[in-house]
Amino acid sequence: MSSSLVPSFLLTFREGLEATLIVVIAASYLNRTGKRKLNTFLYSGVIAAVGASLLLGLGISMVYGGLEDAFAGVFDGVAALTAAGVLTYTIVWMTRHAQTIRSELEHKLESSITAGQLLGVASLSFVAVFREGVETVLFLTTLAVIDFSGTLVGALIASLTAIAVAVLLMKGIRRLNINRFFEVTSILLIVFAAGLTGYGVHEFVEAEGRSGMELGILGQQAFNINPPVNPDGTYPPLHDKGAIGSVLATLVGYAGNPDWLRVIAYLAYWVVLGTYLVLTNRMMKRQ
Repeated sequence: MSSSLVPSFLLTFREGLEATLIVVIAASYLNRTGKRKLNTFLYSGVIAAVGASLLLGLGISMVYGGLEDAFAGVFDGVAALTAAGVLTYTIVWMTRHAQTIRSELEHKLESSITAGQLLGVASLSFVAVFREGVETVLFLTTLAVIDFSGTLVGALIASLTAIAVAVLLMKGIRRLNINRFFEVTSILLIVFAAGLTGYGVHEFVEAEGRSGMELGILGQQAFNINPPVNPDGTYPPLHDKGAIGSVLATLVGYAGNPDWLRVIAYLAYWVVLGTYLVLTNRMMKRQ
């Protein structure tokens, strides 16, 4: 199985599901208030956002394709850390707005309609979908470097699945526990973001090594739990280049022989964001 198919599916599906949720809430409100005709503006924003996201992805792939190996590693690191940063912002935003997202969206829609600013309806869906599109493009960039075909297939399957879920949500959006949805997916995002942070830092460590600079103990190997390579040159399943290990590597940042800086960055992300998420959720539940 492709090492990037499962990670790209999960990443794309998760981002597509969040965008779908926002659009479905908006469409449900318009239908419920007798403003079904305004769905045209809502869906126009969605189409424009998807097109803009595809153009962004094409632009990034063209830039990456023209880079030399030395700079490609730095680009990978920047893309991974940028994606982790965007994910972190998403986690913080979702945690703070989980309880009010439905009312906030409906208020924004009603304000735009009342003021006669119908393009505001389109811009609302555009911003929601394009934000997720940018995140998805950044995530998939790091995966596509490893396995382009697997990443593409996973993303396509995830997109179709998200569309199917959107149809189901339209019929049961009022019964969906949005708070629980964001709470669970926030944990999933921390897993992805921690892995991206570790991967991004590792790429910079390798770039430093190629440039002749020394990071001291931070650039040295922390441990090695990779099983020995088979006599025929193939990798055992649990090796970070094996059938199972490679999937875990692209999904959660697993590495069988990481450098110390990667380990520190990975654990630090979990400690900081995990603590923030737990404390914030507890505080929100008390309100």
